[in-house]
Amino acid sequence: MATRVLRAAPRLLRERRGLGSLGAAASGRTSQCLIRTTFFGCPLTKGASGLVQKTKDVCLRFCRPRSSTAAAGKSEEDALLKWGLLLVPLTTFGLGTWQVQRRKWKLDLIAQLASRIRADPIPLTLDPMELKELEYRPVTVRGRFEHSKELYLLPRSLLDPEREARQAGRISSHPENGANVITPFYCTELGVTILVNRGFVPKNKLKPETRLKGQIEDEIDLTGVVRLTEKRKPFVPENNIEQNRWHYRDLEAMAKVTGAEPIFIDADFKSTVPGGPIGGQTRVSLRNEHMQYIVTWYGLCAATSFLWYRKFIQKVPL
Repeated sequence: MATRVLRAAPRLLRERRGLGSLGAAASGRTSQCLIRTTFFGCPLTKGASGLVQKTKDVCLRFCRPRSSTAAAGKSEEDALLKWGLLLVPLTTFGLGTWQVQRRKWKLDLIAQLASRIRADPIPLTLDPMELKELEYRPVTVRGRFEHSKELYLLPRSLLDPEREARQAGRISSHPENGANVITPFYCTELGVTILVNRGFVPKNKLKPETRLKGQIEDEIDLTGVVRLTEKRKPFVPENNIEQNRWHYRDLEAMAKVTGAEPIFIDADFKSTVPGGPIGGQTRVSLRNEHMQYIVTWYGLCAATSFLWYRKFIQKVPL
């Protein structure tokens, strides 16, 4: 037994020495890694010799791609924002240019209607399809009025081109208010009754008994301008048929009340008689607000273009 122990002793001693050397090596390696530092926020292991190159390389290998990806993403977002916002001035410029063309078209249309009113009158036709093409065109009829069935289109102001020309430069004006008198007119040659806007009367002359001198009873030749029915505009009250208060030209309803055909003409100024309504109340007015749209869109284009230039070209923070 003793012999066996003596023989195993050297081997045990060698194993013990080997474990000791391994522990020392491990302890040395561990001691070299105990000192740690950072490199721009990245953890580094500092050896006993003070060299950090290997760990720093590892850190840089992970940090650099992360920063470059973030920079690339930010650059893409800035480019998208830059060219996306450029669409705002481009769009407003296009809308302003479109309104310029619309205004030109509207002015040409108004000029055409004005020239149509000054054309030579033609006999009135009863063909509905032809009447649709004759709006603002002067026509002639012969017949007599039926004053007992008058209608009143109100409120209306007197259309007086000479007075309006005199007041053109004034800040405010006070046009006379009243109504237009719509009277059925029996056309003896055509054998039908139509509606005629005889013209303007002031409020104190609205009742027929206040203007008996102007109530023509004889058969006359009359020249007027063809007008078509109109739809009720926003904020315009509904027609009050029971009280005989009409706010817009509803030919079907007017014809039904008076028993006339839905044909309507505005009597010209020459039809005016002393004490009666003042004729020539045709207004060639089409909605023409394109100039303010032009100013609005071009103004927005200029403002947004300036802001875009300051931010993306001059790099001025806004």
